[in-house]
Amino acid sequence: MAAVEFKVDGNIAVVTLNRPEARNAVSPEVAVRLAKAWEEIKNNDQIRVAVLTGEGEKAFSAGADLGRLIPLFSGGREPEDEWDHAVMDDPKITNKALLRDFDTVKPVIAAVNGHAIAGGLELVQGTDIRISVPEARFGVQEVKWAIFPAGGSTVRLPAQLPYAKAMELLLTGDLITADEALDFGFLNYVVSKEKLLSKAFEIAEKISSNGPLAVKAIRKSARLCIGLTEEEGMKVETKLSAPVFKTEDAREGPKAFLEKRAPMYKGR
Repeated sequence: MAAVEFKVDGNIAVVTLNRPEARNAVSPEVAVRLAKAWEEIKNNDQIRVAVLTGEGEKAFSAGADLGRLIPLFSGGREPEDEWDHAVMDDPKITNKALLRDFDTVKPVIAAVNGHAIAGGLELVQGTDIRISVPEARFGVQEVKWAIFPAGGSTVRLPAQLPYAKAMELLLTGDLITADEALDFGFLNYVVSKEKLLSKAFEIAEKISSNGPLAVKAIRKSARLCIGLTEEEGMKVETKLSAPVFKTEDAREGPKAFLEKRAPMYKGR
């Protein structure tokens, strides 16, 4: 079995971390396969939204594999296989895998099946909509091991949580519960294990039925405008929204509404 499973169901891509015996830790193979999955999601016009989840009941992801990935970068071991050589030949693969320096262009929904810790939480930070089981715990514990959480946490976590709570997590390495993450607005929903994927697909299907060019432009505008002044943000919004109104889909949407039928969007 591959360490990351990838499939496409209609307009929805499903990416599954598949190392439950290792708490879905990011090994070199996971990093390479994740990076390829994100590239496919970005470049495949059939795909309109992605769902990311993990196999097993204990962990969504425990972060970087301390026995396989980190020693490669620290010089603790030599490359042994194709996956090791791939990450050493292109160190940016790991950042792409964690959605740090790579934009899928399309929405990603995290269905968090268990603990999301260290790089696992950093992967969640790169997604757009998040659903979790009640048992999950969230945190970046790198500081406990004298490591820097370099997957984007010092940039994204203070923006996605209240500043003081983000700093507490970053500097202590403590964990928070799913309910706390929900209260802080880091999660959209907390649902039972049995309802996790069905809830994720419910949201994914709603998004995939909308105009794909509008979805991408709205997502891009919202992300780019974080941290900008209102004036700067309005300029970005104007630049990104104007082309959407000139598309075939923008004509099809209102027409379908008036004709009381489902729209047939083509991404043009």
